[in-house]
Amino acid sequence: MIIAVDGPAGAGKSTIAKLLAEKLGFLYVDTGAMYRALTLKADNQNMDFSDIPGLVKMAEKTKIVLEKNKKGKTIVFLDGFDVSDAIREPIITNAVYKLARLAEIRQIMVSWQRDYGKKHSIVMEGRDIGTVVFPKAEIKFYLDATAEIRAKRRMIELKEKEIDILLEELIKQIEERDHKDKTRKCGPLKIDDDAIYIDSSALDIPQVVDTMLNYLKDYNEK
Repeated sequence: MIIAVDGPAGAGKSTIAKLLAEKLGFLYVDTGAMYRALTLKADNQNMDFSDIPGLVKMAEKTKIVLEKNKKGKTIVFLDGFDVSDAIREPIITNAVYKLARLAEIRQIMVSWQRDYGKKHSIVMEGRDIGTVVFPKAEIKFYLDATAEIRAKRRMIELKEKEIDILLEELIKQIEERDHKDKTRKCGPLKIDDDAIYIDSSALDIPQVVDTMLNYLKDYNEK
């Protein structure tokens, strides 16, 4: 079974998709982490993000593996190195769209992502999972929240890392990221016709997970 969870940055997709996968005993796949890892590699190699042939060649020689540690946390390995923290740095967050918008890179990524679906029952989250990667997924969720709520959540994460930033600046960054994600030519962020829309602005994480589980219960009883 394949469950797709799409939505904008900061909507809580990663945390919620991971918990949902744990509840169901499914494999959790964070596609955003895969794009971030590749962005980190390109940044470390000082690559020109307009050099599409060079980026494609780099991607073809890259190995990205997602694994669970003993505490259940997803660890991201880039060519054998743990980059779980490095890919969450603001410089990578602000640059990942440069790769994500490229059709040639997305084609490679989609192939990797579909391989997970061939081998496992999965909960996969991203921005085009239900529309492009798995358009025939049994269940599709679109998780959303207001830009202000998403910015506040992001601010809490950054403060834990001792990174200070104004809320207004975070809101601006999120709105800009939304625009880029929704207007890119390849795999734009959008709500699929058969996706279940969930606004998490006024919900906590357990409430969102319970909402999803209730939809799954109804699906399984049909």
